[in-house]
Parts: sequence; structure tokens; C-alpha cells
Amino acid sequence: MNDKIKKNLTDILLTAEEIQGFVSGMDFEQYQNNPVTRRAVERDFEIIGEALNRIKHIDIELLENISEYQRIISFRNILIHGYDIVDETIVWQAVTNHLPALIEEVKTILNN
Repeated sequence: MNDKIKKNLTDILLTAEEIQGFVSGMDFEQYQNNPVTRRAVERDFEIIGEALNRIKHIDIELLENISEYQRIISFRNILIHGYDIVDETIVWQAVTNHLPALIEEVKTILNN
């Protein structure tokens, strides 16, 4: 694995863990009512999607180890270009249902 890929994977891992820290102890209603946390989470998902997109241009085969990487990149594009149509429910579901798997998959790749 080259240094650029390792850096991007590390960025993904750290940013995903940061999201978990931002929402720790929150439920959906608390998340909805906290615009600072919402924006921080959305920004971190933008970073994750961009890092995956960069890896895609270097080694797309590596991304086969990350489930739904294409959806994550598309999610990033919606957050950036469709800021006015972002559905908080979808962002929350990404945090609670999909982020833990992404963290584990990235850890596995980095440890191999």
C-alpha cells in the first residue's frame, strides 16, 4: 500500500471516529436540534467521501474491501452540492447504521 492510500485510509478512520465522538450520547432528536454537530458530522462525511474518491483514482481494487464505497462517495457529493436537500434522517442512519462497519473495514485494511 502506498503512502497516499495509507494517509487517506487513516484520514477516513480518524474522521469516522471523530463523528462517533461528536454524537456520543445523543439521540436523533438531540442531533436534529444541534446545528453545530450536524454541520460537523456532514463535513466529516464530506472528508470521508473525498478520501475514498482519491483512493479510487489510485487503486480501485482496494476499495472492493469497503462495502458501499460508491454510495459513500455519492453521499459526499450530495452533501457538498445539494446542501439544501440534505435529509437529517439519512445522515443519522449513516452515523448509526453504516459508520461502525466502515471503521472496522478500514481498520482491517490498515492492519494487513
